[in-house]
Amino acid sequence: MECMILDTMANTTLTRRRLHHLALSVPAPLALTLLGGRMAGVTLAQSADATATSGATPGVAATPVLAPTPACSDDDDDEATLEQTEGPYFTPNSPERASLLEPGVEGTKLVVTGYVYSTDCQPIEGALLDFWQADNDGEYDNAGYTLRGHQFTDKDGRYELTTIVPGLYPGRTRHIHVKVQAPNQPALTTQLYFPDEPSNDSDGIFDPSLVMDLQERDDEAEREEGALGFFTYVLEVA
Repeated sequence: MECMILDTMANTTLTRRRLHHLALSVPAPLALTLLGGRMAGVTLAQSADATATSGATPGVAATPVLAPTPACSDDDDDEATLEQTEGPYFTPNSPERASLLEPGVEGTKLVVTGYVYSTDCQPIEGALLDFWQADNDGEYDNAGYTLRGHQFTDKDGRYELTTIVPGLYPGRTRHIHVKVQAPNQPALTTQLYFPDEPSNDSDGIFDPSLVMDLQERDDEAEREEGALGFFTYVLEVA
């Protein structure tokens, strides 16, 4: 299986989304060996010292997930992330934290990691990401800051969010809200979606360009370690 995937990586022109999907499927040493010889500008890192970077949000833990940097030669790398509605439940001044897990929060653990890049394919250090979402029952905390928090990218433009898979809010497909802002630039408000959700097709706001890549895991691994997702935000920077 690994040989088949590596052969595909070696002989296919990869978009950023396709690269993420394939990189999540193979061990880091194999992916590094192949890509190190073929694709300049693509780094597969496990970011063991990501939290030591100045400006990064404390508590961003190293995870066993590959973090592929977007390849600048890909046709889709210069497209800015789509802006979407804020919705009615944004609360300003959320706490700075990389993990939204706390006592009383129940549900399937989810780690979403990736990068914030500019449209000219440069990582953005110190970019703000402010996340908010519904709980396991599809309800928002509008009195406090449950499942709300912001963080800043490290020197490589990397972020990592630990949360739960949100429940279904009435009338919407499964989603996470986020504001992304480069230093001294306007904020981009958008939403992050899940693949293969039955409600995606009927949701009037849903856009397939905002679907995260989820690593396939068996039921036991997902119960023990949670779900793993990838998404890279691309911002227009003046």
